[in-house]
Amino acid sequence: MKIPRRLIQKLRRWKHWPRVQDRARQYYLLTRLHRPIGIYLLLWPALWAIWMASNGRPDLKILFIFMFGVILMRSAGCVINDYADRKIDPHVTRTRDRPLASGKVTPREALGLFAVISILAFGLVLLLNPFTIFLSFGGIALAALYPFMKRHTYLPQVVLGAAFAWAVPMAFAAIGNSIPPVAWILYIATVVWTTAYDTMYAMVDREDDLRIGVKSTAILFGDMDRIIIAMLQGLVFMALILLVEPLDMGLSYQLGLLAAAALAGYEQYLIRERRKKACFQAFLNNHWFGMAIFIGIFVDYMVRAIHEVW
Repeated sequence: MKIPRRLIQKLRRWKHWPRVQDRARQYYLLTRLHRPIGIYLLLWPALWAIWMASNGRPDLKILFIFMFGVILMRSAGCVINDYADRKIDPHVTRTRDRPLASGKVTPREALGLFAVISILAFGLVLLLNPFTIFLSFGGIALAALYPFMKRHTYLPQVVLGAAFAWAVPMAFAAIGNSIPPVAWILYIATVVWTTAYDTMYAMVDREDDLRIGVKSTAILFGDMDRIIIAMLQGLVFMALILLVEPLDMGLSYQLGLLAAAALAGYEQYLIRERRKKACFQAFLNNHWFGMAIFIGIFVDYMVRAIHEVW
């Protein structure tokens, strides 16, 4: 719907309009909607689960709820993460210009924004069955817990994986009102995948984290980081291969895994010298990794549907 020009002119003449614009921009930056990589990485496992749980015929209502829920929960996660790190981010090169770290947004504003986004996300969940609503509390708890883990454990990436992967059992619960064993296999695959790519992300900040005392798997793994990431990637593929028989996945799915394996190999090439820019690029590359697997799943179920018709 097109906004009338007269209304736009009135808004521009409103004395508070510049402040409203500034607040909107700062909140936009705080939720990192300008950097959608986190949305993609959260969305792909959710789509894997939705297609598998529905045998390739997802309910549009559930698909809509999960897609918009992913956007809202990732945004809320960014806000609470920056709130938790508001005294750390100013000392890290990559994060010192974020709205909270730079003082452009107050901690009270951030908590208010987190509450509003979380309520909106929970409103979407209320459109699903009671079992899924119950599970959503686990997802909220994990999302709120993760930002504080880097102070107490070298495994915050694992906690992030548990939070990102929570959409998997929720998708199966929303569609089938139960969580079958295959859902937990997919959940584990997602947790391990997230741990691997977020370790690449943590490699970018390793020097700053060591200086200020923040913990991560990149620090824990040390010189073994590349090898352990490769092992984690291998475990992801082992878990995804385990789904072939119980879900009767065909050639298209396996080709999707093959494409993802090639992308994982490329990521290993990128991080070979541990350069910050290359490690960050390897992290970003996981968007294509997740997409490759989803395309394999999507095409596999589409081929089945065509065979059923003919």
